[in-house]
Amino acid sequence: MLKGKHIILGITGSIAAYKAAMLCRLLVKEGAEVRVVMTPLAKQFITPLTMATLSKHPILVEFFNPENGEWNSHVSLGEWADMMLIAPATANTLAKMATGIADNLLMTTYLSARAQVAVAPAMDLDMYAHVTTQQNLRTLAERGVAIIEPQDGELASGLVGKGRMAEPEEIVEQIKGLMAKKVDKTLSSKRYIVTAGATIEAIDPVRFITNHSSGKMGYAIAEELALRGAEVTLITGRTTLATPRGVKRVDVVSAEDMYNAAVEAWREADGGIMCAAVADYTPVAVADHKLKKSDDDMRIELKRTKDIAKELGASKEGRILVGFALETDNEAANAEDKLQRKNLDFVVLNSLRDKGAGFQGDTNKVTIIDRQGSTEHPLMSKREVASIIVDKIESINNR
Repeated sequence: MLKGKHIILGITGSIAAYKAAMLCRLLVKEGAEVRVVMTPLAKQFITPLTMATLSKHPILVEFFNPENGEWNSHVSLGEWADMMLIAPATANTLAKMATGIADNLLMTTYLSARAQVAVAPAMDLDMYAHVTTQQNLRTLAERGVAIIEPQDGELASGLVGKGRMAEPEEIVEQIKGLMAKKVDKTLSSKRYIVTAGATIEAIDPVRFITNHSSGKMGYAIAEELALRGAEVTLITGRTTLATPRGVKRVDVVSAEDMYNAAVEAWREADGGIMCAAVADYTPVAVADHKLKKSDDDMRIELKRTKDIAKELGASKEGRILVGFALETDNEAANAEDKLQRKNLDFVVLNSLRDKGAGFQGDTNKVTIIDRQGSTEHPLMSKREVASIIVDKIESINNR
């Protein structure tokens, strides 16, 4: 898939720079021609000789070669590339990208690049979670930069949390997926809503009820729809994910908020994909002060929330409506029941029994169920699952 492709690999000053060696090797093994651009600080973490040996090309760091004055043209590099990948991408580099600071060869190359740009952030968990870094990631995503999410794990600081650069094998798979994306704007006349992430149901000003949904599946679907030309409204619960490029994002908190936003957006939509993990129950009463603990047990009375998919299904009127079912028992029967009760076109079923499926991860294993039967798919990335789901939507449109 990458054979003959021109890839710029940008390396910045992060301890994760050692992973760039394997990343470069894997890209070359896939048949790509790789040119490496390093920031001056990156040389403190991995040597240019290592990267030159693996890429089979001289490494570019400065604007010109100080020995002979030969100019390293960032403009020519930007025109040459089919893909620009910055891995690792530090918080500093992300900030420069978001604000257009062009103080090194890597940044001027980024500003000159005409191809798809992807970044694999790597930093300590507090730096990654900082509001400034998250805003910069959202800004870059809205401008079309693909964000390869970092992983949870032990960091160089000794702390444990989100900030580890994705492993080289995962990055290569995502790059292959980005370069294989369909460019035909087959859904350019369509408008879709996608719900994603977890809702939060308040108990008091401090405590709440929620679930483990990361929103990754819904965001991947929204990105795929937008890539094919659809006008997408992404109604999202709390998540750390950046907004996919070309997508209108509506942030909500509770199930009630998501219900209101979905019903409003549904009025002008051609279809909807209900991927969010919406709370089925919410507290009857929300305390206006923190509930103090005591020696007695606490009981919280809950009431049913409004069923978003069922509400939209009741007014579907020829539009496409897709639901999700995450089950642990009687999976197929429960999914088929949901298909009928909520007037859905098809249900995407996954089970917590399947390793690699469910919340938080980057993979999923799904079965698509419609009124004609079911199709089981093997474990794959959520990006690949999103492509299959949107293919199914297109097939319904074309009937």
